Amino acid sequence: MVIDYKLTYPSGTASAMLINSVHSTTGVELVEKQVSCLEKYLSISFLWNCFKWFWCWGLLWFDNFPSLGLAAFKNTFYFDFSPTYIGCGLICPHIVNCSALIGAIISWGFLWPYISTKAGEWYPADLGSNDFKGLYGYKVFVSISLILRDGIYNLMKIIYATIKETMNARSHQGRLPLVWVQDDKISKLSAQEKLLNEVFVKDNIPPWLAGSGYVGLAAISTATLPMMFPQLKWYLVLSTYLVVPLLAFCNSYGTGLTNWNLASTYGKIGLFIFASWVGHHGCVIAGLEACGVMMSIISTASDLMQDFKTCYLTLSSPRSMFVSQLIGTALGCVIAPLTFWLYWMAFDIGNPDGMFKAPYAIIYREMSIMGVEGFSVLPQQCLAICSIFFFVAIAINLLRDVTPTRVSNFIPLPMAMAVPFYIGAYFAIDMFVGTVILFVWERVNRKESEDFAGAVASGLICGDGIWSVPSSILSIMKIDPPMCMYIKPSLTYG
Repeated sequence: MVIDYKLTYPSGTASAMLINSVHSTTGVELVEKQVSCLEKYLSISFLWNCFKWFWCWGLLWFDNFPSLGLAAFKNTFYFDFSPTYIGCGLICPHIVNCSALIGAIISWGFLWPYISTKAGEWYPADLGSNDFKGLYGYKVFVSISLILRDGIYNLMKIIYATIKETMNARSHQGRLPLVWVQDDKISKLSAQEKLLNEVFVKDNIPPWLAGSGYVGLAAISTATLPMMFPQLKWYLVLSTYLVVPLLAFCNSYGTGLTNWNLASTYGKIGLFIFASWVGHHGCVIAGLEACGVMMSIISTASDLMQDFKTCYLTLSSPRSMFVSQLIGTALGCVIAPLTFWLYWMAFDIGNPDGMFKAPYAIIYREMSIMGVEGFSVLPQQCLAICSIFFFVAIAINLLRDVTPTRVSNFIPLPMAMAVPFYIGAYFAIDMFVGTVILFVWERVNRKESEDFAGAVASGLICGDGIWSVPSSILSIMKIDPPMCMYIKPSLTYG
């Protein structure tokens, strides 16, 4: 995913740009300009988030500004002034950003509005917005069908190519290649890329260590989780650990393309499966626990890949980075419960009329119950629509593989198209704005865009992230913004 597919992993790339800009010893003049550019846009992003905070609370006026009109706003088509998404658009390839926008137009522009007209026919018309028996069920399962199909397809393709290259290496050289890159590809690599590849694989983590570590954690979880939650039997935990690597790969692949971690989407699959497996007695607890195990592994895998991308671009040791991750994980075992306790004591968590409603607590419980009742409770035509998009994703992937590069570069990516199906169209619009800025910048001054686009994107993403610290402090201290604005349709008098 890092060397052969060259996936972007925007957050990891942004972190690498920041680190390289600070520590570079070559090209001092350019580096100084890049650092200055990064600091400038980091400050702009941070101050912009500070400005947005002063104007909203609860209604999130700037984050939900109906810039394309109220009708489009109802279908999540709006520009939410997010520096992070614009920065991702500057880093991600044009085809990724355009694919996300195409997916948003297909889903929120045509598919969901059409299905909403079938309320009362395909599903009850009086259901809530998060009820799986209604429109929400279509959104979740159609996106899952696209994401799984694209992820599994690429996994199978990588496994096939790896086996093929391994067999060729053994037959011709009698040993495995250090890096899975074909000889003709190696000759075309730049000197910088060769150095990145060499350093990255020189200090890698041995497969036997990774495998034994995973088996050890699976054994510990299989032994301890049923003691804490009797509804979750040992064979359910073991089954989770056997299935989850496939889903972790799919999620890591999608994160590399779009920067979106969809661990919760994959967790829903496990919740349905394991809740239905357990049956009526203890299904809710067992389903939620299995979902938690799956989400922890899947989310950690994609986060780890982001860090490996940073490691790759900064010529750092993957092994040292992984040891640091272990230390951070150990600290998290103490810090995370304390943080939860702090929020639990400071806020009224779960109050439907309060600030922290925790809506997913209700949603996931209902999903677990639905897993026992079966997919028959889903709205009409849902499985049929999922099947159509499932095979359409296969066709698109095959078309990308069999067509020449000059043609395949313009064929959208199903994985990138799938994200807005579930999330909404707003982030795709932000990323498309970023890609339009980069496109125009490349046409006006390509050299300048190559030198500074990464610095601008990194500054926008980092500034947005840094603001989360004072924002959390203000929230804990229960300090509300002084102003709020609201937009609604004008009144029409007869």
